[in-house]
Amino acid sequence: MTAASLIAPGRAVAVRVPATSANLGPGFDTLGLALSVYDELTVTTLPDRRVEITVTGEGEGEVPTDASHLVVRAIAYAFESCGRQMPGIHLSAHNTIPHGRGMGSSGAAVVAGLLAAKGLLAGDVELGPSMLLRLATELEGHPDNVAPALFGGLTIAWMEPDGPQSKKLLVHRGVSPLVFVPGFTMSTSAARELAPLQVTREDAVFNVSRSALLIAALTQSPELLMAATEDKLHQSYRAQAMPETDRLVQSLRAEGFAAVVSGAGPSVLVLADGPGKRLAAAELATRVTDTPWEALMLAVDVRGGTVRDYTEGSTGYS
Repeated sequence: MTAASLIAPGRAVAVRVPATSANLGPGFDTLGLALSVYDELTVTTLPDRRVEITVTGEGEGEVPTDASHLVVRAIAYAFESCGRQMPGIHLSAHNTIPHGRGMGSSGAAVVAGLLAAKGLLAGDVELGPSMLLRLATELEGHPDNVAPALFGGLTIAWMEPDGPQSKKLLVHRGVSPLVFVPGFTMSTSAARELAPLQVTREDAVFNVSRSALLIAALTQSPELLMAATEDKLHQSYRAQAMPETDRLVQSLRAEGFAAVVSGAGPSVLVLADGPGKRLAAAELATRVTDTPWEALMLAVDVRGGTVRDYTEGSTGYS
């Protein structure tokens, strides 16, 4: 008997997944931070094999509304990986994570689909943290965004022969994230192609030292964030494709703000060591560039993605 026949029509789950910022300067493809911007969705099973999708907010009228939707693809991938047949579903998504801006929107969609599948399969198949991270990495291609989206906080992600691994760390309460989001987008794949396949030993050692220092700065010593966010592996190579982003990063750093490219860009992440400092950074941004930037004063999300039973009359969590 397949899981599709075991899941009654009308069963529903609600999912909430945070935005993420990867790399954080020197931690290329390794470090990620969960941020307090969220995509929220509900998935309800249907009596047949149809896929219905409604999208509001970010991506409305732009993302596909059929089985090629990334959330639906992730749900299907999870069911297939568990040897189960996906039922028909109605997906209702409200997105607030900006698309194509380096804030992990695709990773969040993948995680949202996998968590929805986890909720729907509860009681039949258990999708644990390791399995979720493996499936998410297979779909996304690398774990640096999906790990914080799944688990929250600051995550270190790495690959072992048996699959991706991650470690979650709590961020010092003095760290105050600020993200500048522009009106233009950047293709993650295009940005990745600009980073060189080989670097000098000196640059590699430079980034190893800064990545290690960044862990200390984010968890214990925020006053070290300026030095800790220096990078020689990817940001300077991508600057040619994002001149406005590079200009803002350099202007902020020149005034002592720990600014980096958020993920593949074009958004800019500032890791301020206090709320007052990020207000000053936001004010500076209005003076040093003609590009309009939306300043998002955010917190570090510590929970990561969540799923709960949303079936009428239920208050249970899976």
